[in-house]
Amino acid sequence: MIAHVDRMLRHLLISGVAGIDAETQVRFQPPDDTWKQYVATLERDAVNVYLVELRENRGLRSVERTHRLVDGELRTGVPPRRADLHYLITAWSAAAVTPAVEPTVDEHDLLYRVAAVLCEAEPVVPKRVYGAAGLPADFPPALAEAELPAVVMPGEGFAKYAEFWGTMAGTHPWRPAIYLRLTIPVEFGTRATAVPATTVVTRVADEELITFGGTVVDAAGEPVPHARVRLERPDGTGIGAVESDEDGRYLFQGLAPGDYRVRASAAGLAERVVATRLPDHGDAYRLILT
Repeated sequence: MIAHVDRMLRHLLISGVAGIDAETQVRFQPPDDTWKQYVATLERDAVNVYLVELRENRGLRSVERTHRLVDGELRTGVPPRRADLHYLITAWSAAAVTPAVEPTVDEHDLLYRVAAVLCEAEPVVPKRVYGAAGLPADFPPALAEAELPAVVMPGEGFAKYAEFWGTMAGTHPWRPAIYLRLTIPVEFGTRATAVPATTVVTRVADEELITFGGTVVDAAGEPVPHARVRLERPDGTGIGAVESDEDGRYLFQGLAPGDYRVRASAAGLAERVVATRLPDHGDAYRLILT
């Protein structure tokens, strides 16, 4: 995940900062002696984006369970934790100091342009960052349109700034840096469970729209595929009908709250009719045909 974020930040700087137009000018390695030698051979201005640490954003932690309807299944789980990525971003000039050239001034100017691009981008939305270029083929779909909270140049600054430069080998005078905190989800991948859909309520403007579904099974509890499931009003007026899938699942969408009847039938099995009121989380949606 972090590798995708790194590449996204590189694309953001290349596409938005004047004078930065190549991947070689935006690197993520430690700003140590090796980095200084690299910039000298590059003979172009460069931006170092160094990930200093990761910390959990406790303010965004939640234990409330989430519910998502995916392919007829209600997938439940806990929201992902959030990690704050702490970056220190520094500007570097390859120019040598002469009476006519003061590289530090160029670095200050570059640092300002980087700060302006980062401020304009917050909150960071990957799909918006890549724009017309399009997302990389392997970019995580769940992250594509997510709004990633960003704090550019927080007022409290980076708490261990002097300690940070002191850990770099050789002689490294204090340099100005942009402190960036970018928050990303930490996906566990195994925390969600899938169950047959019951009821999901969404709100469009001031109107509630209900999606509900369930399974058709026989007396032994085995799913009944290709059963006809008809949704009716209490007076028997039909609203719609669907066919259960290979796992016996069915689904109805875009319904208003109220009273309904669910009628299921299949060849060789007795018809089953169940009355229900939506939204509801009862046993009405497990239709047993005997």
